[in-house]
Amino acid sequence: MRQVGLIAGAAATALVAAGAITYAVAGDDGGGRTPSAESADAGFARDMAVHHQQAVEMSYIVRDRTEDEEVRRLAYDIAQTQANQRGMMIGWLDLWGLPKVSSQPPMTWMDMGDMASGKDGALMPGMATNTELKKLGVLSGKQAEIFYLQLMTDHHQGGVHMAQGCVDKCTVGVEKRLAQGMVDAQRSEIDLMADMLKERGAAPRS
Repeated sequence: MRQVGLIAGAAATALVAAGAITYAVAGDDGGGRTPSAESADAGFARDMAVHHQQAVEMSYIVRDRTEDEEVRRLAYDIAQTQANQRGMMIGWLDLWGLPKVSSQPPMTWMDMGDMASGKDGALMPGMATNTELKKLGVLSGKQAEIFYLQLMTDHHQGGVHMAQGCVDKCTVGVEKRLAQGMVDAQRSEIDLMADMLKERGAAPRS
């Protein structure tokens, strides 16, 4: 439980810092140039906003399906952190005057537009399917906790892969730094969730 609190505190600090510079991002480290609609900066903002939205949805589902305070606290922290980050990324697209949707497949900016089929709602690697979300919504107690932790572990692994892609390819400094923060925080949460699964007699799915 202490580890959850430490991760939450670090996430909150990062969000305050990032929020303070959200509205300056358009010209940060980019010589005042606005990214193009096809750039890694725009692609990451669009795709990760969608990816984050599902994490928020899953987290609110499990909070209604269990009374376990450790899982509920983790779910709340993930929901708040990722909703805030999603708002930043949508805000950047607005500042850049770029569309929030693209005709290209997700992750095209990473040259990986064919990685996820989109079957059953799983638009990007790590995302849960519509069937899995429905299953989470009917489980309860320990079963819901385990399934949520497994789904969120997969989700974070996909998110880390995408965020690392932005660290490598994005050109806007503050966005690269936010992406690196995602990599670090989500890796820590993956380790935490592995421990939480072990305590419940389970393990990650992959």
